[in-house]
Amino acid sequence: MKNLKLLMIAAGFIFGGLAAYMTGLGNPVNMGICIACFYRDIAGGLGLHRAEVVQYLRPEIMGIGLGAALSAFVSKDFRPRGGSSPLLRFFLSAFAMIGALVFLGCPVRAVLRLAGGDLNAAVGLLGVAVGALVGIYFLKRGFNLGRAVEQPVLLGWLIPMVMFGLLLLAVFQPGFIFSSEKGPGAAHAALGISLAVGLVIGILAQKTRMCFVGGWRDLFLVKDSYLFSGIAAFFAGALLVNLIMGGVNIGFVDQPVAHNDGLWNFMGMVLVGLGATLLGGCPLRQTILASEGDTDAGICILGILAGAAFSHNFGLASSPAGVGAFGPTAVIIGLVFMVIVGFTMIERYD
Repeated sequence: MKNLKLLMIAAGFIFGGLAAYMTGLGNPVNMGICIACFYRDIAGGLGLHRAEVVQYLRPEIMGIGLGAALSAFVSKDFRPRGGSSPLLRFFLSAFAMIGALVFLGCPVRAVLRLAGGDLNAAVGLLGVAVGALVGIYFLKRGFNLGRAVEQPVLLGWLIPMVMFGLLLLAVFQPGFIFSSEKGPGAAHAALGISLAVGLVIGILAQKTRMCFVGGWRDLFLVKDSYLFSGIAAFFAGALLVNLIMGGVNIGFVDQPVAHNDGLWNFMGMVLVGLGATLLGGCPLRQTILASEGDTDAGICILGILAGAAFSHNFGLASSPAGVGAFGPTAVIIGLVFMVIVGFTMIERYD
């Protein structure tokens, strides 16, 4: 167990350092690696939304998926399974993504933003912790989305194949792919570097079961600091690189790709923390699980993409100018939905 924890700490530190360093290679500041933001950009690149400033097929996501699939296959962790309330998982993931885009970042970016001095991220991380605590309330009372069962091998490989297909589209850039000419979507490192970094992160995350919400859940629920140690190490690695690069700007205002509406930074991430706890993992963890053959996690990825499309097509997503017109309403609806799901699925399959 000691060796496993040391591996988690090393993996978190490397991940955090790489995420911060990617900003120096061209990725948006304080968004070196953001799973939610990068899925949003991919949704835009595919034309699922038409927000011109956030459209780009991010190779980091494809690298994470393919790296995790390769690692799982080599270590015999690849196991096709699924069938655990897929429709509920789709909607839970979509609402969690909406919450992330109200905050402007997933739990990974929240830690990265904090390591860059953005104090709004501390408010967001408090929201993640509160959301995890609400989720724990349901877990302690028997919340269960059902048992996953073995699936045909082909189904397990679908998400890795989708990742490979997206990579081909990113490389060849056919005419139907959208790509931002300005804004965060236009800020990116070279494709090869982005892919390589993603592969490393995917392998590390698969080996360690890294999760940026599960760490809070386990810390509160069973007093286990294994997953949380990865979050802390990620922060340390990102902070160190930011200090070396001169990328720390402490404060609430004038932060890159962020707003300082404390209430909805908090509430958006409560939605993310609750959704990820009910689903069994944050967007990073869902990507890893889907790459290991978990088709339920694959449904979560589809829900994340749908949530991104809805957020930008219907005025839910925030921007540096402030919270989207209908973002707060969507967060409240999402929280109500998740609470209903939480109570409804208690001991449903016992």
